[in-house]
Amino acid sequence: MGRFNLRKINELRFRKEYQIKISKMFAASENLNDKEDINGAWENIKENVTTLAKEGLGLYELKQQKSWSDEKV
Repeated sequence: MGRFNLRKINELRFRKEYQIKISKMFAASENLNDKEDINGAWENIKENVTTLAKEGLGLYELKQQKSWSDEKV
């Protein structure tokens, strides 16, 4: 997994949309069964937040650096 492109968080429009999606996700998770174990609930929340971040933020593309062995001397 790569890094999220956090520069998009600075955009007000994106930030508002992301906050709304996260709020809806937590509202839906309040309806979970009381019998569900805490670890299962945590994994569900973590997966949802990660999915929303991937969809909204995207992944930061790292620049590929030349290997030191590829350089001509």
